[in-house]
Amino acid sequence: MTAVRPALRRREAVRVLDDRDLDEVLGLLAIDPVANAVVAARVEAARTLDGTRLGGDVVGVGDPGQLCAAAFCGGNLLPVGGDFGSWTVLGRHLANRRRACSSIVGPASAVAILWPSLSRRWGTARMIRASQPLLVTDRLPTLPIDPAVRPADFGDVGRYLPAAFAMFEEELGLTPTDSADRPGYRVRLTQLIAAGHALVRLDDRGAVIFKAELAAVVVQCCQVQGVWVRPDLRGRGIGTAAMAAVLDYALRLAPRVSLYVNDFNYPARRLYERLGMRQIGTLSTVLF
Repeated sequence: MTAVRPALRRREAVRVLDDRDLDEVLGLLAIDPVANAVVAARVEAARTLDGTRLGGDVVGVGDPGQLCAAAFCGGNLLPVGGDFGSWTVLGRHLANRRRACSSIVGPASAVAILWPSLSRRWGTARMIRASQPLLVTDRLPTLPIDPAVRPADFGDVGRYLPAAFAMFEEELGLTPTDSADRPGYRVRLTQLIAAGHALVRLDDRGAVIFKAELAAVVVQCCQVQGVWVRPDLRGRGIGTAAMAAVLDYALRLAPRVSLYVNDFNYPARRLYERLGMRQIGTLSTVLF
């Protein structure tokens, strides 16, 4: 018994992480760099600002040198690493906190363990997307590329934002101005445009017919989000050629490109398959 108890105490030690834990957190992120691309981008942004910051409110399971799971707590709750035991412990810990996030996004196995504890204290979710295939490619597309797809610039903001809002409403069932994240959504889009990470295709009249964002760009991977084709133009091959252009652009920034898609969105899944993307995991999203 005396040999087992220290290990159990380390396993059950939930604590707030700080800069001293940075190397261990980076180690957890490196285990699955594709699934963890968004978190890795957040950590990298914080490190760029002052060199060492872990960034934000982060909790973990395990004593220093024994870190086995972490969760980034902000507008989104983002789990990293872990197993059944560590997520069970962390779920109970987080359930005692006031909910500050508007969503939980992470590997389906982690979310499935966290959610029962959290749901008892945080209330009913507005929407649960339990199975979202995580896709990746490291090859340039072989299908034709739309040469008119380009990085949006500040001159496009006035037309890009309405398209982004339309995508948000269609995907999530509410507008950004109605959501808990409304203060940050417009700012985030503007930041992506400034970084050259928002891609757009305009028609002859200057209206947006396609858009997508590189929501995370790190050394190992780019993650694409917010893919949208104007509804009246769907089914004409516009999205295929435009996404081929997005992949071509993203693969010049990182060796792999990933995205996740709802399992029931068969047209999108077929499109991504034609572009050579393959499933390497499954994510889940809980929306409040």
